[in-house]
Amino acid sequence: MATDWLGSIVSINCGESLGVYQGRVSAVDQVSQTISLTRPFHNGVKCLVPEVTFRAGDITELKILEIPGPGDSRQCGDLQQTEMGIPGVGCQVGPSQNGTGKVLKKPISSSAPQNIPRRTDMKNQDVIISPQQQCSKSYMDRHVETLTQSKGFRRRHNSWSSSSRHPNQVTPKKSGLKNGQMKSKDDECFGDDIDEIPDTDFDFEGNLALFDKAAVFEEIETYERRSGTRSRGTPNEKPARYRHDENILESEPIVYRRIVVPQNANKEFCTDSGLVVPSVSYELHKKLLSVAEKHGLTLERRLEMTGVCASQMALSLLGGPNRLNPKNVHQRPTVALLCGPHVKGAQGISCGRHLSNHDVHVILFLPNFVKMLESITNELNLFSKTQGQQVSSVRDLPDTPVDLVINCLDCHENAFLRDQPWYKAVVDWANQNRAPVLSIDPPINEMEQGIDAKWSLALGLPLPLGERAGRVYLCDIGIPQKVFQEVGINYHSPFGCKFVIPLHST
Repeated sequence: MATDWLGSIVSINCGESLGVYQGRVSAVDQVSQTISLTRPFHNGVKCLVPEVTFRAGDITELKILEIPGPGDSRQCGDLQQTEMGIPGVGCQVGPSQNGTGKVLKKPISSSAPQNIPRRTDMKNQDVIISPQQQCSKSYMDRHVETLTQSKGFRRRHNSWSSSSRHPNQVTPKKSGLKNGQMKSKDDECFGDDIDEIPDTDFDFEGNLALFDKAAVFEEIETYERRSGTRSRGTPNEKPARYRHDENILESEPIVYRRIVVPQNANKEFCTDSGLVVPSVSYELHKKLLSVAEKHGLTLERRLEMTGVCASQMALSLLGGPNRLNPKNVHQRPTVALLCGPHVKGAQGISCGRHLSNHDVHVILFLPNFVKMLESITNELNLFSKTQGQQVSSVRDLPDTPVDLVINCLDCHENAFLRDQPWYKAVVDWANQNRAPVLSIDPPINEMEQGIDAKWSLALGLPLPLGERAGRVYLCDIGIPQKVFQEVGINYHSPFGCKFVIPLHST
């Protein structure tokens, strides 16, 4: 009987001191009560000696892992020995009174191609499974089931599985649609052959050099042009961008040149919307104001309109609502208003009156003259009713920098005023104050301007101003369209919803 167990693969537990040994039974001596294992493993590690011998008194538990068949003792034994690193797989043999163990009715093999039988079949076998073996069995169930369902395993062992499958092997079934989907995903993710994984790193630069971007884009562009399905622009095209106040639905083409003057303009400007605004000569501008006054746009109305537009622009330059609000009364802005004894000076006084009404500290400089124009007298009378301060000497102007200087000293006719001592003194003060300067209706000749302006405000239509005028703005003083047509100007308003718009040099 002892020779019947030769060639079997067993696991021998010798207690905590000696550990667990696994190997193939090579000899059984009933007289000396010993058993020998060849090619042994000790606690999952292959032993250095080719054979070990155990006494019956040292054995506390014996497990038979595999019993070889009639003709496959060596083949199955070699295959099983490669799987010896997985302890706890097999059937427990209960110890008998003589310590040799009890033989099972049907052995269970744990080789790779054989699956675990169903629970209904396990009931027919007298198998005693310890809790540790139960965990190992559940692990092997998942391991064997995943391995047999993978693509790579079927590809490598398809022919072997069909020919050498154990008679008691049961093919695992998919339990429901959800588990089938999960297994299908596992097959896609883990089903490739492990031998196909390259050992070298992926060459990103080399593969990127093989990609001809220009040729691919050219092919896409050619295809879209032929098929007429160009929904997205080519890389060289940039999509049109619109501002929040622009209409993207265009009913008819836009005409950007809506103002045409009778003579060639010396200089042209354009608005933020792209409309072209040509400049006019001083003679044509003077004729336009004269015709407007004849039709009822009197000087008083023009002064009032100019004062409102200039004060509105000045309030924006001073900070607008961030600076002028009830919580900021201790930081009132200061404006120095420099005016001459002419109509341009009257426009500046009107602007100062509106600024003072908006809680701006205004200091008005106007030289003393024996006889003043009626328009200046009327504007001074209104300005005196405000909180503004009027001075006639340069010494009364502030020594510290102000927030804004409004220049209305120059005019187009009276050139002799620039030789007066008060004019030169005021120009020197403005240049030394280092405050930004706003010029209202400045003259054309740059040599006549003693103060460099940062901004300039033109009336109706701009004059061909030079570089010393700074950035040019245009204000609407209320001239009707037919008045423009009467002097030979084809005019369409470029202001839109505003009364003051910026102009850009073309």
